[in-house]
This record gives sequence, structure tokens and C-alpha cells, in this order.
Amino acid sequence: MYERTGWGWLAWPVPGDGTAPEQPVQIGVLAPGATMRRQLAVRWLLRRPAHRIALTSGSRASLRLSATVVGALALVAAFYALGRGIRADLVLPAMLLAPPLTEHLIDWLDTRAVEHVRWVEEDAACRYLQRLAALQTYLMEAAAGSDRYELRRSAEVGHRLLWDAADLLQAGDTRLVSARLIDRERLMVQLAHQAAQLLEHARAKPASGGEASQPDDGIGPLGPLPPGFERATPPRPAPAPTASPLKGSPSMTQAQSDTTVRATDVYLLFAHEPYYPGGGAQEVNATVVAAACLLHPQVRQPDGARIHDRLTRGRRRGEIIPLATLTHELGGGAGWPYVGDWEKVTTDLVQLVRAAGCDALSLGLPEIARALICTGPSNEVRTLDTGSGRSLTYGPKERAAVLAEIDELLACLVAEQDLWPGDGLLPPHFQQT
Repeated sequence: MYERTGWGWLAWPVPGDGTAPEQPVQIGVLAPGATMRRQLAVRWLLRRPAHRIALTSGSRASLRLSATVVGALALVAAFYALGRGIRADLVLPAMLLAPPLTEHLIDWLDTRAVEHVRWVEEDAACRYLQRLAALQTYLMEAAAGSDRYELRRSAEVGHRLLWDAADLLQAGDTRLVSARLIDRERLMVQLAHQAAQLLEHARAKPASGGEASQPDDGIGPLGPLPPGFERATPPRPAPAPTASPLKGSPSMTQAQSDTTVRATDVYLLFAHEPYYPGGGAQEVNATVVAAACLLHPQVRQPDGARIHDRLTRGRRRGEIIPLATLTHELGGGAGWPYVGDWEKVTTDLVQLVRAAGCDALSLGLPEIARALICTGPSNEVRTLDTGSGRSLTYGPKERAAVLAEIDELLACLVAEQDLWPGDGLLPPHFQQT
């Protein structure tokens, strides 16, 4: 029995005793992006099983019922065409080719439909993907009942994560991808928590008329929270101190700029989608840039300037600050909409680095190290050692060791000359008064 959802389907067994099944026997995930072709692919794959007719009683060869029907119709059409005087050397080949062409067409449609779907059937894989599917169902239900952009975007990102997890599980050996699976599950849990907070905030807003009804100072929603999101209460709504005077937003006071301790010679560390520079075999999945790169005109502004303002507050000289640390400092990520679109800014930074518009330390971090810099300072990363069956935990100590190793690499790189942030930089946020 198939249960269709907005992201795919679940195939449930039908117990003989009439009890409700606890686990599906198959979970299918549709490719992200609701297009008519993908919806038709799901309908095609979930059609009733084809009835096959054996050619002989002792033979394993068979034809689909549809091919048999087409063959019968072709025979009738052939007699009719011959009766009308059409040449036999045209009619007979067409009649004989109709059934095998029908078989081939159905197989070809199956192959094309499978390109838009990933599914798993093993018990362990179904149990794991069922947890993620429940989170995605919650995200889609939250987005369907609200007009908030953040909820719609969370559902889109969750669908992509669910698709990636299904693709990894379908590939086979999960021992090689366990860290990547755990990373996607963690992100989906964070998205679900973010959606729950937004819904709770929306419900409390009409009743309180106080904090919950504060406006957003004209700053629109900016998409999903970055890696490192953790459970936290929303920050007190006072976005004006971090709003940019660019584009007419309320400006900061001079007193704040004068009293805030800043270190401009710090560095931003962020993870991103891997790429292979120069067609090489070593992937780059994390990058370190000078904080001033956030002021580059080719980076989304004023978002880059706002993030630079947060990045340089109360730091020590030469410090490397992961993006996830900023998330932790912004109330577990709830303050990002008041600061800027971190996703667009980091995408622009990667493009700037690849175009040689600034200097950077490009890193190819192992999966565990990359996961650690994508978490908050006090978070943990857990993996499963499939050989021994034990759970391995990596926490703040291992994260600090990763940052120390990156710091050593950066120190060697900037020993003679600091990282060049590019030309034509905008003035820092705290100077735009």
C-alpha cells in the first residue's frame, strides 16, 4: 500500500492481523523541485504491477498484458489494411514490431522515471530514512500552513537533504558515508527546530503585543540557518544596533562604535560545497579569508558589511572565527535575519576566491573535521564505527584541535604577507555613521 507525500512516497506492508505497520518496506524520495515531469515519474513508478502472460506453459518467457493487447489490435489492423489493398510488405513488419516496441517503450519509460527518484528497501536504511522523512513532512506541513519565506525555504532545503540522504543510502555501503548521513540528519533536526520556533513565535505574536510584535526593521527573511544551528531562545529584538545605514536602514550611534573593542585583522572560516581547482583530484570544501573580504563590492551588500561588523567584535588579533561560531553568538542562529544572508555572502566569497579577486587559504578537510567546524563551540559530532558497533563522539576538544591545525597552516601562509582582501573595499560598518 503506497502513501504519497509531497516529497515522495512510503510503501507500507499490510499485516494479516489488521494492526497498523510500524515501518515501511520502501521509501522513495522525489528529486527536489516540483515539476510536472517529476510528478508524472512518481505516478508512473507507483502504477499497478503489470500483468504478464506466459508464452507457453513451461517457458519463462512472457509478455505484458499491454503488449499482448497491442499485438491483438495490430493483427486486426493488419487484416483490415490488407483488405483495403495496402501492400503486405508494409503491413506485416508493422504488425510484428508492435508488441516488442510496446515492451521496449515501457522499459524506456521506467528507466527515465527512475532518474527522478531515489528509494531504499533494506530494513536498516528504511528505519533511518523514515526518521528524516518524518522531519521533512513536518517542515512541509509547517510551510503549507504559513506564508513565511523562512518556512518555505526550510522545506526546500530539507527536501534537498532528504534527497541526498536517500542517494547515499541507495549507493550501498553506508560505512563510507556515515558521517555525511549524520551531518544531514543534524541539519534537518535544526531546520525542524527553527520551524517550530517560527510557528511558536507566530502564535504568540497576536497575544503578546510586546516583544513578539516587534517589526523586523524592513529586513526581509533571508533563508535557512547555516551549519552550527543549536537550540536557543530568540535574542531580544533590538536589531537597530546591527542594522546597516546603507539603503536607508536605521544607523548605529556613534557611542557604540567608539566603545566596541574591535580587531579587524581576523579571519572567517566557512565550509561550502566542494570544488576541484584546476581539475585536480584534491577537493576544496572549506575556505579561510581575511575579514575585510566581507567588504568587497562583489560580495552581497550590505549583508557582508553587517557580518564583518559582527565578526570583528571582541576578537583577538589573528583569530580564526568559524561561521558556526557566529551562529552560536547570534542566539543559535535566530539573529541571522537581522544581520544578513550568510548563504549568499559565502557563495559570493567562494566565487571571489576562485576568480582570484582575493587571497584565501583553501582547505580540503576530512569529513569529521569539516563537521566539527560546522558546529557550535559546545556541540558534539557523533559517528558510528560500523566495525565495532560503537558510537564515537567528537566535541569541543577535537574542534579546538582542528582550528589549531588550521591556524598553523594560516600562520605559515601569512608569515611574510597577510591575505589580500581585494580592491575597492567598502568602509567598515562601524565607520559608516
